[in-house]
Amino acid sequence: METGWRGNPRQRQVLVFFVLLSVFGAGTELGPYSIEEERERGSFVANLGKDLGVELVELAIRRARITSQGNKELLQLKVQSGDLLIDEKLDREALCGSTEPCVLHFQVLMENPLEVFQAELRVKDINDNSPVFTEREMTLKIPENSPLGNAFPLNNALDLDVGANDIQNYKISSNSHFLVVTRDRSDGRKYPELVLEKELDREEEPELRLTLTALDGGSPPRSGMAQVLIEVVDTNDNAPEFQQPMYKVQIPENSPVGSLVVTVSAGDLDSGDNGKIFYTLFQPSLDISKTLEVNSVTGEIRLRKQVDFDTIPSYEVDIKATDGGGLSGKCTLLLQVMDVNDNPPKVMLSALTSPVPENSPDMVVAVFSVTDPDSGNNGKMICSIQEDLPFLLKPSGKNFYTLVTEKALDREERAEYKITITVTDLGTPRLKTQHNITLQVSDVNDNAPAFSQASYTMYVPENNSPALHIGTVRATDSDSGANAQLTYSLLPPHDPHLALASLVSINADNGQLFALRALDYEALQAFEFRVGAADRGSPALSSQALVRVLVLDANDNAPFVLYPLQNASAPCTELLPRAAEPGYLLTKVVAVDRDSGQNAWLSFQLLKATEPGLFGVWPHNGEVRTARLLSERDAPRHRLLLLVKDNGEPPQSASVTLHVLLVDGFSQPYLPPPEVARQPAQPDALTLYLVIALASVSSLFLFSLLLFVALRLCRRTRPASLPGGSVPEGRFLGQLLDVSGAGTLSHSYQYEVCLAGDSGAGEFKFLKPIYPDIHARGSESSSEEKPRSEVLLFNIE
Repeated sequence: METGWRGNPRQRQVLVFFVLLSVFGAGTELGPYSIEEERERGSFVANLGKDLGVELVELAIRRARITSQGNKELLQLKVQSGDLLIDEKLDREALCGSTEPCVLHFQVLMENPLEVFQAELRVKDINDNSPVFTEREMTLKIPENSPLGNAFPLNNALDLDVGANDIQNYKISSNSHFLVVTRDRSDGRKYPELVLEKELDREEEPELRLTLTALDGGSPPRSGMAQVLIEVVDTNDNAPEFQQPMYKVQIPENSPVGSLVVTVSAGDLDSGDNGKIFYTLFQPSLDISKTLEVNSVTGEIRLRKQVDFDTIPSYEVDIKATDGGGLSGKCTLLLQVMDVNDNPPKVMLSALTSPVPENSPDMVVAVFSVTDPDSGNNGKMICSIQEDLPFLLKPSGKNFYTLVTEKALDREERAEYKITITVTDLGTPRLKTQHNITLQVSDVNDNAPAFSQASYTMYVPENNSPALHIGTVRATDSDSGANAQLTYSLLPPHDPHLALASLVSINADNGQLFALRALDYEALQAFEFRVGAADRGSPALSSQALVRVLVLDANDNAPFVLYPLQNASAPCTELLPRAAEPGYLLTKVVAVDRDSGQNAWLSFQLLKATEPGLFGVWPHNGEVRTARLLSERDAPRHRLLLLVKDNGEPPQSASVTLHVLLVDGFSQPYLPPPEVARQPAQPDALTLYLVIALASVSSLFLFSLLLFVALRLCRRTRPASLPGGSVPEGRFLGQLLDVSGAGTLSHSYQYEVCLAGDSGAGEFKFLKPIYPDIHARGSESSSEEKPRSEVLLFNIE
């Protein structure tokens, strides 16, 4: 990589800052290397590959490059050969001015892995500048009575070269009165002085023209010339003399413009115009001319502009005092600028890694340098960041720092950090600078999806339409991007017989659940399954939740009447004694409903009767009772129409027809013949009892099965020959329980169930209730005379 540099020939010191981009090998030095200025572009400096001890292919693979501070690109690295070359001619005077040695700092950076080497290139001066006099002609007025040995300072020449290539001595053209002496200033510059070797005589020679030559120390040397005109003046015996040959003054750099630096004073023993003194700056440099001014009459020297210690720490200038006769004297002003802490530190960010992957401890995220142009404690710095951050600052070379992670970062805990780099100097007062860095944390798939609930309960009405939305499961993932994009799915059920795929489906994108077909509460009241949520990370992470679906009952089943059986071909007839008291229990209507809850709550209502007002039905338990005493005028046969209705919305109902026959006296319970009673209980009768009891609390399908089994049991016991063929041979005891919660009271009833012996359809019916308070019949009703019938005895609670 090519780099740029910036220089100023007027500065005494050039500060060059470079980027350090590596944790490994930080501060390792190469060189120093050197090259003469003005070499052609592409000139060879050194082979960095050999100095680094790496193969050429490694330079390319590791992306080796040169880094430096500045705008111009002066150096380049040929990774094919490992050679360090200059990218343009180097002008030492433009880069470093009068500073010697002229050192350019740079760094060799290898990015993969990060490694940095510090190096410096020293630009050697060549004698490419000749001495130049600022004044091509100088005039000196020298009194004719000047004593031998008097010295007269002349303007010095300037040479941009340094060291041996700078001005070394002066020569004067051949003459009989003067010789030239080369003097040294405290700053290293050389200036000429004319020394009088032979007395002057204005009348004999009023003026002299000499050639002053300045020679540098180059090989071959370069030179510059100026003309010196010496005017011999009439006797002015005394030249001005300063009170002290040198004035040493210190002034703070923050002194305002116009501040008094010092007042110089010179005296002259002559009188008149020869005694009048005028003060001037003698041969000031451009910087001094812009900085200082002298009052020609009072000798006060003041600031023309504010001085800056960081730019020029001291000034040296000669003050010339000239009297009216042209005689002059001089003194030297040494002005030292005192440093004031007026520069806050500066932060220069060289590299920043953002975003930073989470779960990556001890990782370099930034490299930066700090500078302060002040001196002493004013230039010493302390660097810090906030204490509550998981980062550390590590020094890496002089005034270079690396910012590293102290521990693994967690994006889910914090996805962004605002880091403030604070640099404070140790001056008085202390100055500080803050540099803000915003650091993003990139995601790693380290969080599995999490459902909002471990289990969900959803409710669906039965007889629903297909594709009905029954609910939504939701999961979240603390990660981001693809790591947080979720896909929902149905997991295989634990029960392999559960056809889950035919019941529900799930939207893979949003977790919405849909019913695939209509559900029947009476067939399936509840089912459960598991759903999974997986993210799209690599590798993918997943979790699961349990979903329980409860099917809600709808009022889609009408009440079903168990007793009395509604058989049009052989209706059951209830016997009512004419002597029955009001409230006599004629029968109890027994009904069930396959629905649940209030959809199965039943109520009973008498819709129509042959004799209105004779009978009444209890609405909550279906008991039919007499409402008054019977009389001879009441018809012997009655027909009642009852309505059984559930409590659903809308309500469902069924009708019940009762046939009532009025009889004299009270009927007696029909007892089994002795031979039948003595027989052990029949297994088939017990089975029938269980089937009937189950049917009363389950479904219409089971009740239909009950009828079928009952018919078969009754037909197997029919006699071989019966008179009339209408009386069954045996009686069976059974119990029918009403447990549907329909509001029936807990009373015990017994019913006779009759099967017509010659019925081809094999149907049976309830005959009449058997009352426990009547135990005998008249002698006229003996078993031999009564037609034999097959009776099932049921207790209904």
